[in-house]
Amino acid sequence: MNINRRSFLQTFGLGIASLSLGNVFSACTKVNAKPNIILIMADDLGYECIGANGGTSYQTPILDNLAKTGARFEHCYSQPLCTPSRVKIMTGIHNVRNYTQFGDMDRNQITFAQLLKKSGYATCIAGKWQLGRQPDSAQHFGFDESCLWQHTRGRTDKDGHDTRFSNPKLEINGKEMNYDNGEYSTDITSDFICDFIDRHSDTPFLAYYPMILTHCPFVPTPNSSDWDAESKGSKEYKGDAKYFGDMVSYMDKTVGKLINKLDELGIRENTLILFTGDNGTDKPVVSVMNGRDVAGGKGSMTDAGTHVPLIANWPGVVLPDNECRDIVDFSDFLPTLCETAGVTVPASLSIDGRSFLPQLKGKKGDPREWIYCWYSKSGKESEAKVFTRNQRYKLYQTGHFFDIQNDVLEKTPLKDTDLNEKTKLVKAMLQNALDINKSER
Repeated sequence: MNINRRSFLQTFGLGIASLSLGNVFSACTKVNAKPNIILIMADDLGYECIGANGGTSYQTPILDNLAKTGARFEHCYSQPLCTPSRVKIMTGIHNVRNYTQFGDMDRNQITFAQLLKKSGYATCIAGKWQLGRQPDSAQHFGFDESCLWQHTRGRTDKDGHDTRFSNPKLEINGKEMNYDNGEYSTDITSDFICDFIDRHSDTPFLAYYPMILTHCPFVPTPNSSDWDAESKGSKEYKGDAKYFGDMVSYMDKTVGKLINKLDELGIRENTLILFTGDNGTDKPVVSVMNGRDVAGGKGSMTDAGTHVPLIANWPGVVLPDNECRDIVDFSDFLPTLCETAGVTVPASLSIDGRSFLPQLKGKKGDPREWIYCWYSKSGKESEAKVFTRNQRYKLYQTGHFFDIQNDVLEKTPLKDTDLNEKTKLVKAMLQNALDINKSER
């Protein structure tokens, strides 16, 4: 079925009447009893790509301003790859206890969307799914509405064209939607979220935006000088890394589009925005941060594969210029969203995360001493790579112990004979963390 963008917008009620109502409501500020939440997760975007983090290779003015007027975390860590990170962030549980296989999520898992929906939130997801091909999978996991890529179909069409960017093939609420009039997926998915916000501005809502950008293939965006509106998608998996900067800029611009919608509706001050990335930057990309080259390390256990940005903004609640050095794990997002929404996480879920909402408000909170990472793309324990770490030191299940501050590429493991008493205590703490998180699979 081929449906153009105008048909899509008409289907979801963005006619003249809706736009007129939006203009009327923009003149006043709306405050719900509960705050709105927008969680944005860029695809394959490492910590080094954001200007506020010291990155100088790309232009990210919108995100830089969100960090300036809100909170920026120096130590947020994901899983090294897409699906493992998506499972962890949505469930608040380490992969060792709930990960099954790449491209899927156990349907017995409980997500932050289900918990917030049960408490009265309207819920929406748009972007990349990769968590099960059942047509109802997004709704099953708690989302009232969905506009997704890589949901019921794979990443390429029958002719080998990647379907995620120009003239994309998406699924709207589980129904296949094919575009062939020069549309761009990021415009479609962000329009979907803006429409959702329009229709739910009087009630608390959760909008989860796992963006399709900035994953390869690296190809032109509609803002690139050589954008081809007739392109059916790249036949090369990687594309050309020279376009990565354009993709980062378009991602940043799209975040601004959502902020403008909140401002238009007068609900900006009642909305928490969280921005992160699902894993490190892809390997062909080399970026500059604080004067040094950072090669993308997606899929690896090093910082280049797991160190991601985390920016939070909520005017009047999140303190401006709040630079936090507390360490954050992807399992911490579920309890943070729940605490923000006033939702109690059932003890029966036995989550691994802890809320960082207090830190957003400038309070001490309950900061972690360490995070735990269990990663196996296949889901097989025999292929798992495991580490615990704090802000500076990392200990692998293999026994390799690194000072990341002075050895970010993990080339030289520390020897026990060279450790001082303080560092020995740190290693003992991390070893204990490994021991208490041993596999229960």
